[in-house]
Amino acid sequence: MPKIVHLREKCIGCAVCAEMQPNLWSMSKKDGKATLLHSTSKRNISVLPVDTLTHERTQVVAKACPVNIIKLS
Repeated sequence: MPKIVHLREKCIGCAVCAEMQPNLWSMSKKDGKATLLHSTSKRNISVLPVDTLTHERTQVVAKACPVNIIKLS
């Protein structure tokens, strides 16, 4: 199953992911960083298994991230 991996610790809070894909991302009011919704998190790395269509749509978001911390596998 395809996955989205978010390296949250390196997030700069630009919010491009939340603007492009609000169903998967939100901005934390606590620290201003992006949060991958419905994911499991361990050591500031969030992982979310997704369907193929969501995986394909997230490729555009990953490319738009200025610090390249959204990975797809």
